[in-house]
Amino acid sequence: MLTPMSKRFPFPNPVNETSARLVAAGVVLMSLTFLLTTWSWILIPLTYGFAARVITGPAFSPLAIFATRVVTPRLKTSHKFVPGPPKRFAQSIGFVFSATASVLTLLDFGAAAQIVIAGLVLAALLESAFAVCLGCIIFGWLMKVGVIPDSVCEACNNLSFRIFTEEPAQLQGR
Repeated sequence: MLTPMSKRFPFPNPVNETSARLVAAGVVLMSLTFLLTTWSWILIPLTYGFAARVITGPAFSPLAIFATRVVTPRLKTSHKFVPGPPKRFAQSIGFVFSATASVLTLLDFGAAAQIVIAGLVLAALLESAFAVCLGCIIFGWLMKVGVIPDSVCEACNNLSFRIFTEEPAQLQGR
């Protein structure tokens, strides 16, 4: 069920994969900065960004706003569009990782927080560099076994690994 906030700022469906990859690159940079410096304050904007993207899509995430409104429009490339629900699921996993690292840091388990963030770096690097979304793959598996109902993502039915090159209007009609 959508809350009033998510009705005003719905998660985009479809999602411009270029923008998603740029956001993932930003996550890689922020996460690597944390790993290299152990500046725990970096986990605040990292965790906030994931929470904002899960709840409102790019509307309140500075990183996503920069990617979608500044960088992506200036890139002279064809953009691929992918279903939104798996990307939202992936953002949820990123939130769990960054929030867990934040709590671990607060509890003075810095090494454990670094391990969690290293996992986040791996996932975000795969997304940004190779367009491999681990959260999207897990989403597809969960749909396949019936944990996530088909109605959540009609465009995803039996297409876990498909990359859409259609226009956004064509995807929304599915």
